[in-house]
Amino acid sequence: MATKQEPRLQAGATPASPLDRTHLSRQTFGDRKLEREVLDLFRTQSPIYLGRVKAARSDSEWREAVHTLKGSARAIGAWRIAEAAERAEAGNPSSRATSIAQLESSVLEANAFIGSVLEAQEPGA
Repeated sequence: MATKQEPRLQAGATPASPLDRTHLSRQTFGDRKLEREVLDLFRTQSPIYLGRVKAARSDSEWREAVHTLKGSARAIGAWRIAEAAERAEAGNPSSRATSIAQLESSVLEANAFIGSVLEAQEPGA
């Protein structure tokens, strides 16, 4: 069964936030505890995925690493990361340094935002 493609940004457009909270809520069925778990998992795993992108030596390693990061980003609504990963997937090997810089920037931004979301959701916060 085919899955619905996630919304794509128009060329040059950027979402207002590094994380689409509405999408995330749909993905977690409105379960705030599950949302926290998913966000914490992404925040933990995304630097590992980014490290795999940086360490990729072959075209297949590159595509697999970038594709993994793209899928994880789409799952939580981190569209900037997903778009950067999609561009990296389609790019040529000579543009990898630029792609890595864009991915790294997007991941850092999203993880900082996720940290603030998690902190705000802590009991007593």
